[in-house]
Amino acid sequence: MDGETLHPIGELARRTGLTVKTIRFYSDRGLVPPAGRSAAGHRLYGPDAVARLRLVRTLRALGLDLPTIGRVVRREATLPEVAAAHAAALEVRIRTLRSRQAVLAMAARRGSTPEEMDLMHELAELSEDARHRLVAGFLDAALGGLDLALDGVGRSLTPCLPDDPAPEQVEAWVELAGLLQDDDFRAALRRTAERFTQERRASGGGPPRRHLAATARDVLAPVLAAGTAPGSPEAGPVVAELIARYAAAFGRPDGPGLEDELLDWVETVNDPRRERYLRLLAVVNGWTPPDTDPAPALTWLTRALRRGGRPDSIHEAMLPPSLA
Repeated sequence: MDGETLHPIGELARRTGLTVKTIRFYSDRGLVPPAGRSAAGHRLYGPDAVARLRLVRTLRALGLDLPTIGRVVRREATLPEVAAAHAAALEVRIRTLRSRQAVLAMAARRGSTPEEMDLMHELAELSEDARHRLVAGFLDAALGGLDLALDGVGRSLTPCLPDDPAPEQVEAWVELAGLLQDDDFRAALRRTAERFTQERRASGGGPPRRHLAATARDVLAPVLAAGTAPGSPEAGPVVAELIARYAAAFGRPDGPGLEDELLDWVETVNDPRRERYLRLLAVVNGWTPPDTDPAPALTWLTRALRRGGRPDSIHEAMLPPSLA
């Protein structure tokens, strides 16, 4: 150590901003060992002590434990190796904290009971494997064993929570997971899928030209904007047009039972939980949410069909008043 400048502990404290007590604590644990002693027996430290103490201070501020810091300063492990491992551990902790934050925010917003909050926490903390099993069970109950054309539908209904979800994605997943476990919703979606399969077969195996819910939404947009009542005379031609489109799309002959068939179809697909599922799914998967909600149009059509506002003939309804 000849020729090297040794520093008393007080000088190290001034140069590093650490207290004498803290430096002595680190020294006792071998993180910054003294290089010698003064004539009075006080600890003296070598020229590398300042840099080592600054490294220890930084690593402690980043949350590393003392044994790990000791491995770094003794060169038993490289700083990049330790940093990578600690960053990965912090990532897990951050995800956990975000999940807990989302559950607490939901509980506060909804005024949840302790039982509801416990369930939300359980759903938020599910492992990736557990999430996959939950989704697979839901899709099997809703779509399993039906037309193979529904494989794509199944993929489009599959939530995939990212490894680093935002709080709103965690919230959406918790609510979505509740729907995945809802037996009544599973059964309702199953009925919709079965109806889709039947209609596809009836149309010769090809998919319908356009989903009727989207058609109804577009056709009824000006009707809803105008405030037309479902049971009004003005509603009749619009209802007839939609019945005609339904018949054409699925190869149905015009007849007295067609109106009831369309009503059954509309009531099957017009489940508010389905629209909510799709919107939550978009949040979880980071997709663009549906631009419009078909529910108002389908609800209007349901009321119009129940009131029997249909003319005697579809074609008659499409004629000008002077020729009808």
